[in-house]
Amino acid sequence: MTDMLPKEVRAGLEEARKRDLKRRSRLRVMVGDEIYPILKFWETGFALDADQVQHLRGLVDIYDGTRHLYTSLIIASDVEEGDLICTMKRSTIAHDSVPLDYVRESDAPVGYLPRN
Repeated sequence: MTDMLPKEVRAGLEEARKRDLKRRSRLRVMVGDEIYPILKFWETGFALDADQVQHLRGLVDIYDGTRHLYTSLIIASDVEEGDLICTMKRSTIAHDSVPLDYVRESDAPVGYLPRN
């Protein structure tokens, strides 16, 4: 049905769709100092606006607002219908603390007081 619309109207509808997806999505990808909003996200990849970035590979960080969610390795990116589709090889969950290499007892002291 959209094939019958004039080219300018189709472009306007596509721009409005992307603007709405950017506004609703809190997910962001950070590459170095650059930050791009994620339009769609799935288990093995995500989609970005191809007008902002044409090619993306390597290690990136994915955020939900200010909360760090994943560190991901992008192995491929292709432009499809105005979206940059990024395929991830791996995506590791970001933790707030360093993982322990021992079992912490539930009743262990949180800290020690000095002897004075």
